Amino acid sequence: MANIKSAKKRIEVAKYRTELNKGKKTEIKSYVKKFDQAIESGNIEEAKELIKMIDKKLKRATHHNILHKNASSRKLSHLTKKLNKAI
Repeated sequence: MANIKSAKKRIEVAKYRTELNKGKKTEIKSYVKKFDQAIESGNIEEAKELIKMIDKKLKRATHHNILHKNASSRKLSHLTKKLNKAI
């Protein structure tokens, strides 16, 4: 355990940021699940709206260093391919 005050604070801040980041990642995953369900049910219009929302969320997560930019691009690419295949 850290003895220095600043080190203790960094531990607390890291815990706090980890929880926030988990929440953002979970939100993206839930949107992806909704997207997959829309594709399976044949609701293309809803899927198009969801992919816009997912793109926005992924870009924001990348900007805040929650996800790596390549991982974000890869996820969006896979979802776009899935959407184009369904159309």
